[in-house]
This record gives sequence, C-alpha cells and structure tokens, in this order.
Amino acid sequence: MSPPASVRGPRRPPAERVRERLRAVAGDELAAGMPSGYQRLGRVLRLRLPDRLRPYFPLLGRAWQEELGVATVITQVGPVEGELRRPRVERIAGETTETEVVEHGVRWRFDAAEVMFAAGNRTERRRAGDLVRPGEEVVDLFAGIGYFAIPAAVRGSAARVVAVEKNPIAYRYLLENAARNGVGDRVDGRLGDNRSVAIAPEHADRVFLGYLPDATPWIPRAVPLLRPSGGWLHVHTVEDARPALERAVERTVESVRAARADVIGAPLAREVKPYGPGRAHVVVDVRARPRP
Repeated sequence: MSPPASVRGPRRPPAERVRERLRAVAGDELAAGMPSGYQRLGRVLRLRLPDRLRPYFPLLGRAWQEELGVATVITQVGPVEGELRRPRVERIAGETTETEVVEHGVRWRFDAAEVMFAAGNRTERRRAGDLVRPGEEVVDLFAGIGYFAIPAAVRGSAARVVAVEKNPIAYRYLLENAARNGVGDRVDGRLGDNRSVAIAPEHADRVFLGYLPDATPWIPRAVPLLRPSGGWLHVHTVEDARPALERAVERTVESVRAARADVIGAPLAREVKPYGPGRAHVVVDVRARPRP
C-alpha cells in the first residue's frame, strides 16, 4: 500500500520525472544536460532538446506524452526561417501537430510545425486587444494567424481590421480563426507581401508592426495608412538588453520622422520577453501624424 501524499512529499515537476527516466538509460551526465523548459500549446508540447540527446528522442517523446498527457511532442532543431517565420521542428512523438489554444477569450487553431506561436507573447496579444478602442480602423501588416488582428476585433471591438499575411498556411488559419471567434465579418484578410498588397491610405487609427527581429524598416509603409489627424504605430524590434527600451524608442522615432511624420506626445516602450542572450524583444507605441 502506497503512503499518503503527505508522507511521500510534493510531486516533482514534470521535467524532473522525465529526467529520471532518461537517467535510467543514459546516465547522469546526459540526464543533467536535458533542458527543463517547455511550451505547452494545447495538445502539442514544444521542446528545445540538444542534438546529443537525439538517440533518446523517442524515449523522451513518450515520457513527455505520459507525464503531461499531450498528444504530440516536437523539438526545435533550428532557427525560425525567413520572412515567412516558419519554425524548424522535428516531431518525436505523436502524429498530428495541429492544435488549439484558448487565451484571454480568443481561440487559436494552428499547426505548430508550420507556424510560430510564441507563448512569451501572451501578454502582448492581450494588450493589443486592450489598446484598441471600439469602432477603430486597424491595420496589421504582419498578421500571422491573427495574433493581434483577432484580439483587436474580439477584445477591442474594432470596426475593421485589415490583416495582411504572406505565409499561405498562416493566412488560412487567420481566416479560420477569425470565423471561429465570430469576427470574420470585421477581419479583412489579405494574402500577399505587405509591401505590395493594396491597402487604402489615410484610414487607420493604428497599425501593428509585429515583425522580428526588426519592424522599423516598415514604418515608411505604415505612416501613409494613418489618418491625417494621426494614429498609433506599434513597432516591434529586438535590442541589446541593457539599453533596449531607450534604443528602441530612439530608432523608432528616427524612422517615423524619416517617413515624413511628426511624433505626437511621448512614445511608450515595454519589454515583451528576452530574445536570446543579452537581447530583448521590445515594442514601442508611438503616435504619429503624417505630414501633408
């Protein structure tokens, strides 16, 4: 008969339980090198396992499935690729990589092996919806599966969101997610490169520029989309961590002025998440008025 939980002590974290399984077949040294971090994306678990553990990927995949009850386990095997932001992952357990995440009242469906969904951007996705005011006209130049466009419509009650996406797989999920969340009539999806997709100028109350590592080169594209009276740009970039906020604001303001617009009021900057050693993902909110 097993002792009661009060005698056994608290249940160990999932990573420790998986590490113990690895230790039993691979020894202490390899087990000690297994990272403990993971991201649960609905039915899919995403890891970042070192290649030296490759012979044990099937064992680790099964162990994580059993410990967390997920259907599929994938590991990142390389950096995100190109402007389409395609993840480089390998499936080590399970079959389907399509999943669904519910976050702040928004339902997201996507294929975790085909498009990015960063758990570290959770607060920023919520904030995007909170920033938008009812009835606003919004443009999202890097819409993905609707990271900011759908919260803008659902939480912010935007009148219309023009959502541009270049990746056809992400675009398909953008349309599906808009319909799934009941805002398909207000999210106007556009498939193509945002530098050439036709967007009516001088209508937007705010433009989201959610591209990493640096969205500032797209500020000249965004400025003409703002109303003549001005509107908000939400510009994402990556900076060295120590002066990240100050440098991000400085570069954003320089880019806005170079795009023939005036900055209204003081820009706001916040750190979204760490972005590799010594670097930070930063977003700058700046109100700009296009010059005549």
